[in-house]
Amino acid sequence: MNLRRILLLTLSACTMLLVCASVVSAAEEASKTTEHATEIFKWINFAIVAIAFLWVFGKVLPTKFRANAETIGSAITKATAIKAEADKQLADAEVRLARLEQEVAELRAHAQKEAAADADRIREMAKSDAERISVAAKAEIDAAERAARIELKALAAKLAVDGAESLLAKQLTMQTQESLVSGFVKSLDGRPN
Repeated sequence: MNLRRILLLTLSACTMLLVCASVVSAAEEASKTTEHATEIFKWINFAIVAIAFLWVFGKVLPTKFRANAETIGSAITKATAIKAEADKQLADAEVRLARLEQEVAELRAHAQKEAAADADRIREMAKSDAERISVAAKAEIDAAERAARIELKALAAKLAVDGAESLLAKQLTMQTQESLVSGFVKSLDGRPN
């Protein structure tokens, strides 16, 4: 509304100036009417162009300015929200960056503890494996020893049998064999069957 009033006031002021200028120039020079008429038409033409110009600016520009102002306002609001979010993210990143060294130290300590635990576990596994291997080796040695003893006894028995057989073969002559067989037969005769 204020723009309309200003526009109307400007239009009426221009019209008044035009009328005054035409009256003054008509009174001064009645003889130069043709030159004067051209100048009046120039002023009328100027007034029409000025009125059209002011009317276009009064009708079209305020809505464009309002739309532009609203666009700028919404852009400012969005930019403010984006800036606030960016500030929040920056603060969060700074906090995380400040804690980064502490987290790295914690990770190193945790890794060292895990490495120590793994080393202890590996030592225990190696120790238990060594004990199992030792027990298995002892059992294998005992089994081999038993097998060797049994084989040695069998060999000794065979050698004893072979030695006894050869000794018996040397001592057992034909006469001795006949006397043993006849003594055996006599012992059978006396038995009741």
